[in-house]
Amino acid sequence: MTQFSVVALDASHLSAINLIEKCAHTHPWSEKLLGDINSRGAEHHVMLKDDQVIGYFYAQNIVGEVTLLNIAIDPAHQGKGFGKQLLNAFLDRCEALKADSAWLEVRESNTRAFELYQAEGFNEVDRRRNYYPTETGKEDAIIMSYLFLSF
Repeated sequence: MTQFSVVALDASHLSAINLIEKCAHTHPWSEKLLGDINSRGAEHHVMLKDDQVIGYFYAQNIVGEVTLLNIAIDPAHQGKGFGKQLLNAFLDRCEALKADSAWLEVRESNTRAFELYQAEGFNEVDRRRNYYPTETGKEDAIIMSYLFLSF
């Protein structure tokens, strides 16, 4: 099994994140948006393999609801289970924060991500119609949630 670590994102990770973002997403976030690492409720982390950034997630914790805003694995490392491991690190972080729920949205066309989220316990709860831009128009955003059991 490949060794990796997930650590809090800091400014030294931004150049690697910017490169991954441009390669991994059809409509990448801007460098300015990625550079805003101290926003309210920020819970941003990177996945390191051999001290190299191979993935990251940006999340926001507001009153026990943690929203996964962006997640990506370097395309050179996709298909090797790192996405699942990073998503589970996100869920572990939510539990450490004593979150009530986790939320995300995914492009309707991103079936691999949708299936991963579903397999890891997220449920579709709604859709934002015609939300994401595409080459030929717009597509739906599927809103998903994960509820943490608290007793």
